[in-house]
Amino acid sequence: MHLATALAALRTEPPGPSLATLGRDELAAEHRRTLESPRRRYGLLSRGLFGVMDLVYGQERTLPKFKVLEVIARVPYQAWEHVAYVTITHRSSRPPFARRVFERVEECRSQQDNEQWHLLIIQELIWAAGLRQGVIRHRVLPQVLAFAYHRISCLLYALKPEWSYALNADFEDHAEHEYAEFVVENPQLETTPWRSLVADDYGRFESVADLLRQISHDERVHKEESLARMGAARFS
Repeated sequence: MHLATALAALRTEPPGPSLATLGRDELAAEHRRTLESPRRRYGLLSRGLFGVMDLVYGQERTLPKFKVLEVIARVPYQAWEHVAYVTITHRSSRPPFARRVFERVEECRSQQDNEQWHLLIIQELIWAAGLRQGVIRHRVLPQVLAFAYHRISCLLYALKPEWSYALNADFEDHAEHEYAEFVVENPQLETTPWRSLVADDYGRFESVADLLRQISHDERVHKEESLARMGAARFS
């Protein structure tokens, strides 16, 4: 890990947009906004990852495929948190800067936690639907993809932080649109109530459709966080 590169990025990174639980009307409006907005022009690595997922799990949007997305989604935040901890170790003699870096650690944890809630929720929906999941395709392979993605995120961050942020922005943009389009493709979700063990932690929604709209919005917020940091790193 190139410490100087990491330090430069951590000095200039602004706090990202805040996650918020939206009301039903807000969810409908933000859902329309996502559907009407174009996708990002994805980079080569992003297109390769999405291509592998389509090859292994099919092009159809399904809950098991979303589970794989969420397993991978936590990875960049774990990588950036690791970088921040290394930075604190090397710069602990400068308390003000170390404090700012620790705030970055807390932001990464918050992002990871949000993605973890998504994973738990999708797994719960899979169980409720009685969908089968193979050991290799839905347990082993997602971990292999996540490990590879983690190493790539660390390498890109070491070389040029904005590359790592751009890759994550692509991933989150893809997830945002996939969830939004899944809701459109499955109108029965509008009248499917959502009852969950994690509702007190994540939020309560009248239907599974609204739940997935919230997840889609969360992914947009994560994308905007990465874009903000990408811009700051570019001009540092």
